[in-house]
Amino acid sequence: MSTLVTGGTVVTATETRQTDILIEDGRVVAIGGSPGRLADWDIIDAAGCYVMPGAVDVHTHLNLQVGEERVSDGFYHGSVAAVHGGTTSIVEHPGFGPAGCELSHQIDLYREQARDEMVIDYGFHGVVQHVDDHVLCAIKDLTKNGTPSLKVYMTYAARLGDYDIIQVLKASHAAGGLTAFHAENHAIIGELTQSISDYGDVSNPASHPESRPDYSEAEAINRLIALSQAAGNAALYIVHLSTASGLELIRKAKQKGLPIYAETCPQYLTLTDSCYQKTNDRGLQYIMAPPLRKQQDCDALWEGLADGTIDVVATDHCSFSFAQKLKRGKTNVFCSPGGVPGVETRVPLLFSEGVLKNRIDLNRFVQLVATNPARIMGLSPQKGSIEVGADADLLILDPAEEKIVSVEVLHQHVDYTPYVGMVVKGWPQTVLLRGNILVRDGEFLGSKGSGQYIRRKLRIQE
Repeated sequence: MSTLVTGGTVVTATETRQTDILIEDGRVVAIGGSPGRLADWDIIDAAGCYVMPGAVDVHTHLNLQVGEERVSDGFYHGSVAAVHGGTTSIVEHPGFGPAGCELSHQIDLYREQARDEMVIDYGFHGVVQHVDDHVLCAIKDLTKNGTPSLKVYMTYAARLGDYDIIQVLKASHAAGGLTAFHAENHAIIGELTQSISDYGDVSNPASHPESRPDYSEAEAINRLIALSQAAGNAALYIVHLSTASGLELIRKAKQKGLPIYAETCPQYLTLTDSCYQKTNDRGLQYIMAPPLRKQQDCDALWEGLADGTIDVVATDHCSFSFAQKLKRGKTNVFCSPGGVPGVETRVPLLFSEGVLKNRIDLNRFVQLVATNPARIMGLSPQKGSIEVGADADLLILDPAEEKIVSVEVLHQHVDYTPYVGMVVKGWPQTVLLRGNILVRDGEFLGSKGSGQYIRRKLRIQE
């Protein structure tokens, strides 16, 4: 069966034009021209809509478990929410595995768990919990076998010290891979958390951002830039950038030609630390790391999106429920599970707050949610673009559709949304994965297990 998408405005990372797209066997076979219309073709009328590449989210935690607590959605519900929001591919960050486990342990486990659940295409990042010669050798094999990106934490129990970070950077760089970092200074966080626990109010959600100040992120980013240089200018990828001070360090590094990529998330663009003041314990809903910042940080990050300093908008989607946060964190916010859901709202929020408010243009929007994440994380040219031979992953977005965000209008499997009450304009109308319609007029038409695992290969260092 051939499919013709007609009547819409096709938007890619580089151009915007009124044209048609012909799909056969799950791939784009023609753009523009005059393919005509055959009687047995499936015709998708995209009049009045933008036709864009399916969005790519390279930072999710759809299936995370921390201690006794597991996120609300899991791979099935999380991927259903993602596709309703226009996302057709993700790269998942696994949680920590058992102490001393093989580097491939979590990837093997997550692949098994995802195989019969995912409705969209997916890959995984590796997670480095400790460093020895065996782990460093395994990085090459992991990269060769389709997992060319690693996650390193500079805080939490499985954090790495500076020397080990240099060794991981060198090994990943030599293998043609990329290392992503959660950049916060563990000692600063530990000292401030202890001080608040001794003298402050641990039941107040506002204590959370006090324990993780902007200079904690900036110091860690500054140190990573130096460590990268010591490792032979190995590429860095900074996840969930939240501060103006961290952004400025990345901007200066890029101006020097250093290989550094930056990602931010909608929560750091649209929400501020005033959310921690919400009544009825709702401030707990916004416990995440790094925490929400000031309005001036939001403004700076929007500037970073526009000028190219920030390369990617992802979500860090992590759907511990409000009920779980209340259970664990009501009397001590430092015991609350962290993270917020956002895999369904990323694309509409960035379009509504970015494109419609003239902070970024349409082509930059596509770069940030699809083309750049696919290119940087090794999913292109299969994903993230509309070109002949690419997978026919398409997002048909109605720029006129307006919704007030609430749990009821979303498809996520969690009891709250951090964006409740926001008026958002511009929502996916139809979403295709490899030519198959997964969402049409808000109705999910996909099936469990139809998503495919993606073996990735980075091209950013070629």
